[in-house]
Amino acid sequence: ILFLDEPTAGVDVELRQDMWEMVRRLREDGVTIILTTHYIEEAEAMADRVGVINRGEIILVEGKAELMRKLGRKQMTLELRAPVGSVPDGLSRYALELSPDGTQLTYIYDNQSDRPGVASLIRDLEAAGIQFRDLDTKNSSLEEIFVSLLRQEP
Repeated sequence: ILFLDEPTAGVDVELRQDMWEMVRRLREDGVTIILTTHYIEEAEAMADRVGVINRGEIILVEGKAELMRKLGRKQMTLELRAPVGSVPDGLSRYALELSPDGTQLTYIYDNQSDRPGVASLIRDLEAAGIQFRDLDTKNSSLEEIFVSLLRQEP
């Protein structure tokens, strides 16, 4: 077992990359690594399991993939072929966000939600006469999940 407490705090970028490469090799060799860090993106890149401590109390220990699946959200942004002035009433159940210039619609959803899915949204957009030229999807980062967890804690 290797314990690393804030191993990259105060180090330069090159040393940081070298250190993580060494940690990856150790991990591949079967070494269990317990890491404490304030750099959540490092934990996201390296961890199999994540523990969250708030005010000295462990509030969660979970496999990273399971945590991301259960607590993560997805965001789909549609680039419209033509700008729209507002979201049609028939699409209100999706809680879509329209960009200020009317050229993009954003739909935020998660795996645990009872809200309608992506396939029905696309069908309903077509029925409303709204066409899109491109779409982009993004998953929540571990940092976004971490912040939302801490905000929920009393």
